[in-house]
Amino acid sequence: MVQFADRLAKIPPYPFGEIAKMKAKAIAEGRDLIAFGIGDPDQPTPKPIIDKLYEAAQDPETHRYDETPYGWPEFIDSVARWYGRRFGVQLDTSKGEVIQVIGSKEGLAHLAWAFIDQGDVSLVPDPGYPVYKVNTLMAGGEAYSMPLLAENDFLPDLSAIPTEIARKAKLMYLNYPNNPIGACATPEFFADVVAFARDNDIAVCHDAAYTEVSYNGYKAPSFLATPGAKDVGIEIHSLSKSYNMTGWRIGAAVGNPDIIAGLNKMKSNVDSKQFPAVAVAAAYALENIDSIPETLALYAKRRDILIDGLNSLGWKLPKTKATLYVWVPVPAGYTSVEFTMALIEKAGILVVPGTSYGEYGEGYVRFSLTIPGDKDAERVVEAIDRLKKHDIHA
Repeated sequence: MVQFADRLAKIPPYPFGEIAKMKAKAIAEGRDLIAFGIGDPDQPTPKPIIDKLYEAAQDPETHRYDETPYGWPEFIDSVARWYGRRFGVQLDTSKGEVIQVIGSKEGLAHLAWAFIDQGDVSLVPDPGYPVYKVNTLMAGGEAYSMPLLAENDFLPDLSAIPTEIARKAKLMYLNYPNNPIGACATPEFFADVVAFARDNDIAVCHDAAYTEVSYNGYKAPSFLATPGAKDVGIEIHSLSKSYNMTGWRIGAAVGNPDIIAGLNKMKSNVDSKQFPAVAVAAAYALENIDSIPETLALYAKRRDILIDGLNSLGWKLPKTKATLYVWVPVPAGYTSVEFTMALIEKAGILVVPGTSYGEYGEGYVRFSLTIPGDKDAERVVEAIDRLKKHDIHA
């Protein structure tokens, strides 16, 4: 019989795989499912980026291994320039302050493998993107949950971390604007993180995948814009959500060169970088396309209809300032999973139970604003109508 490695027994099934199974089952049963599930942009990548990929793919030089030390130079140089324009953060590619990653998920995962030994501790947000905890566990470490609670504006309470845990921790993961909650961090909070990391000799990794998905004039800050942040941490940014490029798998880790050197050593032994033509197209996007206003306008319209509709049914939700997500408390008498199943069975609405993101996700479900088949928020209108029809309310 096949014997898997013991590390696989430490991790639960990937939650989005389970969501995909529920979705496939409902569709196979002939249900008209409105899917607020995975946060995968349903709008196309801007055509100029696609055209640039086609052009770059004609160049035989892009058909070979990328043997550069940190990634395709055209791309990493564009990342450094974009960070300067967008955040006022100066990055020096000649000093190893930028490395190309195959999407943020890959970089986040390999960072744990680069830093965590048997028994080491990572500080991870809960609820949070499962990759942080799962890869800490697979590397042999322990994941200490930092609860994200409404009473703390969904920011971790650093003062609540026991001294012995803080001293033992090697790595802290953060993510703002936040998946799954949609919460945003302040520069003051980031300053507290820098001081905490310096005092306890912790490497910080800020997952910044959603900084460019924001509404009503809000501009999310970069962790690296905080004085002293580059001394203690890195930021991982992705083009996936910024440019509707989830399938392209391209991003960058930037900041502290020693942390990046560790990530680079890990990566050089497990991957051979991205197809260089993708890197060329991504560089073009960073240099020439500031945002995707039509997509952001559609997300904002869906957000407004969804939140206004839920509030008309008894919820009291604020308008989210950023991300693709709306974090919704479940009605009394339900667990997160029970409410998820009730929405599917009664109304044909697919959401993600909060417990997919950790213990402190209990009591919530996540709606994504990326809805397959929706053209102009009409599916969101239909979802609210179904909730009203089936008397589903807060």
